[in-house]
Amino acid sequence: MVVQSMTNTDTADVVKTADQVARLAEAGSELVRVTVNNEDAARAVPRIVERLDAMGVRTPLIGDFHYNGHILLTKYPECAAALAKYRINPGNVGARQYHDENFRAIIEQAIIHDKPVRIGVNWGSLDQRLLTEMMDENAKRPDPKDAKSVMLDAMVESALRSAAMAERFGLAHDKIVISAKLSQVNDLIRVYRTLAAACDYPLHLGLTEAGMGMKGIVASTAALAILLEEGIGDTIRVSLTPSPGGDRAEEVRVAQQILQSLGLRKFAPEVTSCPGCGRTTSTFFQQMAEKVQNHIHQRMPEWRRRFPGVEELKVAVMGCVVNGPGESKHADIGISLPGTFEEPKAPVFIDGKLVTTLRGEGIVEEFIRILDDYVQRRFGPVEASRSG
Repeated sequence: MVVQSMTNTDTADVVKTADQVARLAEAGSELVRVTVNNEDAARAVPRIVERLDAMGVRTPLIGDFHYNGHILLTKYPECAAALAKYRINPGNVGARQYHDENFRAIIEQAIIHDKPVRIGVNWGSLDQRLLTEMMDENAKRPDPKDAKSVMLDAMVESALRSAAMAERFGLAHDKIVISAKLSQVNDLIRVYRTLAAACDYPLHLGLTEAGMGMKGIVASTAALAILLEEGIGDTIRVSLTPSPGGDRAEEVRVAQQILQSLGLRKFAPEVTSCPGCGRTTSTFFQQMAEKVQNHIHQRMPEWRRRFPGVEELKVAVMGCVVNGPGESKHADIGISLPGTFEEPKAPVFIDGKLVTTLRGEGIVEEFIRILDDYVQRRFGPVEASRSG
């Protein structure tokens, strides 16, 4: 299961786009998509890839084409060659009389340059010719479906017809990926269940226009978790709307957390912490949990390089004696803070055993030091023994 993201820079700006790709890759995006919407963007793509290579970033770059992809890929073969994959939307490849011709031109470039293609249907830009055809057919049925059901059926049909057309034009079966993006959770689940039952193409999952902040995170999680738990999906993207000046990489971290929470992949150590209650010294407990989480987040780029397997680490930061010692023992390393009216001491457990008890003002800093030492000792390279 691969995590994908997309830049929101002007692709023609080589420096800004390459830098954002690098930040997304550092956050853990394993595929990054860029808009290729005009000639300036197409000319910039090879230079972006060159800049990324110089930065040591090897993350595959996907070109997102709408309306004029057949022109840009043909006119700028350096762009076509530099991209790792093309994404096209069958709903806006071309007008009726030119649709198949334009679609063929894109597929031919993919064959020439040996690139896979994602056929990405979107409910906001569905092929109107196909939708009208299916609406007319539905109206003739003795028991016609409602308009929404026909629209969902048309999305599936558009994806499958386009994939079949790509194969007729010579694209190999294993070079095709399908997506069908909607913005409503139940609709997305329904469409992908139908697609998964109807074909064996890899499927890219994502709730399109998911929204900002909590709404976007919850909606995406609700949709993707159900499909992933059913074994549906090969790549995912969480399409969050960032706040002005916000961190684009947030969508990467959310996608990772969805996969990690389902036990499908590991990206970073898990920090277990209780929600707090009347027994906990809330402010201190919350501050410590946040500091430990932030410390791990800041150290992960380095830890990922130096300590293979550190993603499996489990850390517990608990707030009182009720569940604290038990959760801390179950974690690889954990601390149980004193709750309200409890004795002011914080036992630290490593690999299920009590190793020390912390007291005083420096509990947070001391626990973080113990955590760093544990990571070094457990995941660091074993020093070669010296012969006597």
